[in-house]
Amino acid sequence: MATIRIERKHALSHADAHAAADKLAKDLRKRYQLHYAWDGDDVLFERPGVNGHMHVGKREITLDVTLGFLLSTLKPTIEREIHAQLDEIAPVEKA
Repeated sequence: MATIRIERKHALSHADAHAAADKLAKDLRKRYQLHYAWDGDDVLFERPGVNGHMHVGKREITLDVTLGFLLSTLKPTIEREIHAQLDEIAPVEKA
């Protein structure tokens, strides 16, 4: 199994960060047939071979994903796509 952990600081309001996380979850559902559900500030998602959660904080979005054996080979591709989506919907906070 492979794991992906992404921590992204953002400059969005909490509501906008929630909206960005929801957009990312919907995109992941469409691309990878993931089932997801909100639990407060967390998005829980799963499908055969993949499970994880995303936490939406006031200043940071954290994503943890566990890939099963068969999807482990796609880890770099999946990680790149998640970063690209985050770049688009929740740009990195500038110092």
